[in-house]
Amino acid sequence: MQTKFIFVTGGVVSSLGKGITAASLGRLLKCRRLRVFNQKFDPYINVDPGTMNPYQHGEVFVTDDGAETDLDLGHYERFIDESLTQACNVTSGRVYKTVIERERRGEYLGATIQVIPHITNEIKRNILLVSRQQNAPDVVITEIGGTVGDIESLPFMEAIRQMRTEVGWENSLYIHVTLVPYLKASGELKSKPTQNSVKELNGIGISPDILVCRCDHTLPPELREKIGQYCNLTSDRIFENQNAQSIYEVPLLLHEEGLDSKVCELLGLPNNHCDLTEWKEMVHRQLHPTRDVTIALVGKYVELPDAYLSIVEALTHGGIANQAKVHVRWIQSADVTQENIAEKVAGCDGILVPGGFGSRGLEGKMVAVQYAREKNIPFLGICLGMQMAVIEYARHVLHLPDANTTEMDPHTNHPVIALMEDQDLENLGHTMRLGKYRCELFPGTNSYKAYGTQSIEERHRHRYEFNNEYRQRFIDGGMTVAGVNPDRNLVEIVEIPSHPWFVAVQFHPELKSRPNRPHPLFRDFITASLNHAEQSEQ
Repeated sequence: MQTKFIFVTGGVVSSLGKGITAASLGRLLKCRRLRVFNQKFDPYINVDPGTMNPYQHGEVFVTDDGAETDLDLGHYERFIDESLTQACNVTSGRVYKTVIERERRGEYLGATIQVIPHITNEIKRNILLVSRQQNAPDVVITEIGGTVGDIESLPFMEAIRQMRTEVGWENSLYIHVTLVPYLKASGELKSKPTQNSVKELNGIGISPDILVCRCDHTLPPELREKIGQYCNLTSDRIFENQNAQSIYEVPLLLHEEGLDSKVCELLGLPNNHCDLTEWKEMVHRQLHPTRDVTIALVGKYVELPDAYLSIVEALTHGGIANQAKVHVRWIQSADVTQENIAEKVAGCDGILVPGGFGSRGLEGKMVAVQYAREKNIPFLGICLGMQMAVIEYARHVLHLPDANTTEMDPHTNHPVIALMEDQDLENLGHTMRLGKYRCELFPGTNSYKAYGTQSIEERHRHRYEFNNEYRQRFIDGGMTVAGVNPDRNLVEIVEIPSHPWFVAVQFHPELKSRPNRPHPLFRDFITASLNHAEQSEQ
């Protein structure tokens, strides 16, 4: 079957939920037994978000092939349950970088390089790249970042406008996500912002085939007709997308609206039955929990929850598996001290220390690790959180008071965390251990019990590693090495067997968690936290 292309744009304001709309549509089409891939095209000039401040852009989502991508790819993977690739996230910076490098090599034969056709051709090449791979998807859903009218997104808009003539009208579809605000003073929904947004899109040369309207109230039939008249659409191509109790409920709401049926009709896709049984059961478990659990997340970017988006979602997934509502208590690690840690985590059933870069808040993270270890509170450390667990153990159990990571103290006498020999810091972008790596688990550990298998693969994003020169000292001192990368003999997981549940991992398990397939470590972390809560009540 010829690959179909769906382009998702947004209007009026940002943060309307284009990514969730694109991901939800992907889920619905996959439930119709279609192979689906999602892409995100971002207008910013950074080559990728790898060096961007999390406060500006949120988390960096890493794929199996080591691409540092936009957080929307996390939503895509969680919804369509596919491992995406470098080809699924393209920025203006990457497009211009590629074109300039080709020009320097003389590949354009001395031509004057212009936005049209050179930049737009490179954008189109990236759109088509996924469809030209082996096992090409039936549908490629491409989200264009930003809002219609933004200067930086114009080359992308021009490129997707040209795509219709290149792949054919029958193989392309434009979906525009827009806002229909409710004015409390007049007590009515207003369509003018949507009309103006579509007018702006028409001025670029794109006429949307479908409108998805974000709103707080139900769109009455007469308003759908009015929007349709002004936007050259019949009312059956206008869909409402009201706020949901959970983002995982959005596919169900859009299915009730008939969005997937209309997409299949317009693209000539097989009208297979959309089997949402498993997804409905998962959403029901999430929306009807039988227990509550509170997790302390001790990090340095807690003022912007999107910086830990995948972790929060993975905690939610672990809660779904245990039919529990997970409450996250955000704790700024820079504010944590020995004197206030008990107050900060009072009432929390588990403690999670996530990854991060830089020295700010490290001592606070170690205080949280120490408290979890000494008070037998379930603990999960991720990436830098694992390194802090190692340093804390070295200082307070192995009696190495100046133990540290060479990232923070290059001259420490006990570099229990050190830089890999083949790493350099001259260029910060893409110079880490990135992407999927193997890990062999040791039987009898909590990690082995969680995964139920000996060999696993997990995604990484870090430079510094556990120093193998200290491995035996840690083992003799009571900390177990639970997982090792067999190719480079690198420690991936450490545990404390004498603790009810203390697991710290060098990789990022949250990146592979799914709502209908929770990551085993997060599932068991929530289970252990629930057990701790029950014991505390007794």
